[in-house]
Amino acid sequence: MKNPVLSLDPQLMWEHFYQISQIPRCSKDEDRVRQYVLDVAERNGLSYEMDDVKNVVIRKPATPGRENAPIVVLQSHVDMVCEKNKDTVHDFSKDPIRLLIEGDWVTADGTTLGSDNGIGVAASLAVLESKNIEHGPLELLFTMDEETGLTGATHLSNKLLEGRVLLNMDSEEDGAVYIGCAGGRDTEFFLPLETNAVPADYSVVRVRIGGLQGGHSGLQIGVGLGNAVKLISRLLWNAADKMDIRLMHIDGGSKHNAIPRECDAVLALPTGDVAALEALAKEYDAIYKNELQLVDADVFVRVDSDGFDKSGETLTPNLQSRLLNMLFAMPHGVLAMSHAVEGLVETSTNLAVIKTHADKISVLTSQRSSVNSGLDTVAQMVASVGKLAESDIHPTNGYPAWQPNPESSLLKLATEVHKDLFDEAPEVKAIHAGLECGIIGDKFPGMDMISFGPTILGAHSPDEKVNVPTVEKFWRYLVAILEKVN
Repeated sequence: MKNPVLSLDPQLMWEHFYQISQIPRCSKDEDRVRQYVLDVAERNGLSYEMDDVKNVVIRKPATPGRENAPIVVLQSHVDMVCEKNKDTVHDFSKDPIRLLIEGDWVTADGTTLGSDNGIGVAASLAVLESKNIEHGPLELLFTMDEETGLTGATHLSNKLLEGRVLLNMDSEEDGAVYIGCAGGRDTEFFLPLETNAVPADYSVVRVRIGGLQGGHSGLQIGVGLGNAVKLISRLLWNAADKMDIRLMHIDGGSKHNAIPRECDAVLALPTGDVAALEALAKEYDAIYKNELQLVDADVFVRVDSDGFDKSGETLTPNLQSRLLNMLFAMPHGVLAMSHAVEGLVETSTNLAVIKTHADKISVLTSQRSSVNSGLDTVAQMVASVGKLAESDIHPTNGYPAWQPNPESSLLKLATEVHKDLFDEAPEVKAIHAGLECGIIGDKFPGMDMISFGPTILGAHSPDEKVNVPTVEKFWRYLVAILEKVN
């Protein structure tokens, strides 16, 4: 029975979306979908090239009379995030995505849909096969392994592209045109473990911060959500000023790009001071609830004092002092707002993870900025705090920013086209997270870029769905831009 998705318009684009949905294409398992893309090129008699990491560019000549137009690069990534509901039977290594239509939405049966970025891939292939679109010379770039670290774009050969006008089709909001994204890097700190025995007359307790929402360290850093590592460091720093606490271990956060939701610290202190610590925790519980009432009202501070082993060891006073001062002083949150795009967070840092290991304490932070010099500066600022704490500092190279250019010629064209088609200008935006455009622009100086797409909700989750009417609008917009580039 024919899948109802195949009856949607534009039919050629939905046909390609259906076909790639039948091909397993989790990140790092892209051989089969890459071959599909190459098969489409070959059956249309088009040349292609592949670099060392198997990014593919297909070249389509201009339609008659448009040979002198600028080369336009259409860019998308072929991999998808593979997630499913617990009760869904699905093997992503061999099973096709089961496509469903629910009202105005295309979704999947209990799994991620892969519209991120299958819609972009399908649009490129539809342009490739279309016989009735006027356009200049085209380079259709298909990158690999975007979802697990922008790997394909990072290792993209800087000899693969000639064009300097790029349309990225990996955005998820109808009516919006993106002109910038943040670059990012991580900075990790290590403090070698130095310990003493727990004094005989001390009690062992656990301090816990929880109830926070957490969130994406790029997309939600500007909301002002609570950071459990920052909150516990504030409490412990003040506790250490009032009583003889001896930290044993501290653990919080899970990922570099997530704001920590929970953090636990186990510590020893004189038995007579336990009540004072509980009172201080209660005080800070009220303070945090008041400060975060509009964004993280469920935050809590709790002291648990039963059943903890006293046979462990505590950090030496010197190490504890260096650690608590480092955590309390370490910046977290928004550091600068953009002057180019109203409301855009330009520069931020996330105090992401702290973990006590057998031989060291590690602290992971993550920096972002849409201005590369700003990224350098915030990483240096974070490193300077680590230097004051005499920690070992391990920065990563990360990925570059795509700095917004409101004066972009391509943006002006895209704005005019949007007004002509839809009687309104697009919303011009940038995102405080990573897009492949930042890396590609760094490899190919002078690249004029925009990013756009249809409305996609719930990407990276089994709730993912793409809005059908906006896919048709996206297609019309793409075709009109190609026809106007001169």
